[in-house]
Amino acid sequence: MTVRILLVDDQPLVRAALSMVVKDAPDLEIIGEAGNGDEAVRLASELTPSVIVMDIRMPGMDGIEATRRITAGPSTAHVLVLTTFDDDEYVYGALRAGASGFLVKDMGLEEILAAIRVVAAGDALLAPRVTRRLIADLTSRPTPGSSAPPRTLAAITEREREVLTLIGRGLSNTEIADHLHLSVTTVKTYVTRLLSKLDARDRVHLVILAYEAGLVTTSH
Repeated sequence: MTVRILLVDDQPLVRAALSMVVKDAPDLEIIGEAGNGDEAVRLASELTPSVIVMDIRMPGMDGIEATRRITAGPSTAHVLVLTTFDDDEYVYGALRAGASGFLVKDMGLEEILAAIRVVAAGDALLAPRVTRRLIADLTSRPTPGSSAPPRTLAAITEREREVLTLIGRGLSNTEIADHLHLSVTTVKTYVTRLLSKLDARDRVHLVILAYEAGLVTTSH
């Protein structure tokens, strides 16, 4: 199946560089380009892309608001944020808005294409160095709400809670399997159950839920 891509970036050179690489990938196709959030929302509805590569800082409507509108609407596209994380304070907002992951602009083009494929397959992408920054940012904030976990966690088992905690700490399925002495297949089953029980979009959403439930702390 061909992955239909909508590129959203106010820098034509960025869009041109990605377009050149995508042309050589038989499983990827760029079906449209946008230079701001307003165009992105419109084209997401008109073109039905599989993945939207979304910049954050753009004139007019920014990438966070565009992501929020797209994911709140009928579109089934996965939004992949493209940002320079070290300078950008909006990544967490983009994830809360519904993005399935994020890329750093200094990644290699082939790495970006691989990331697009990961997100298109329904998984979430968290670049390792950015994951560490995201978790550090989340855990440095006061734990929201009361000390009691949200009612949404009442339906999960103790083992599922352990898996969710490790997801919140940024561990991969393989790392979780090693930590809990389980098979990777079993961990994948737990992740699938968590996504269903917590009505989570993807792994990024699970990270956020783990933080909001108080499962991730600064000691981790």
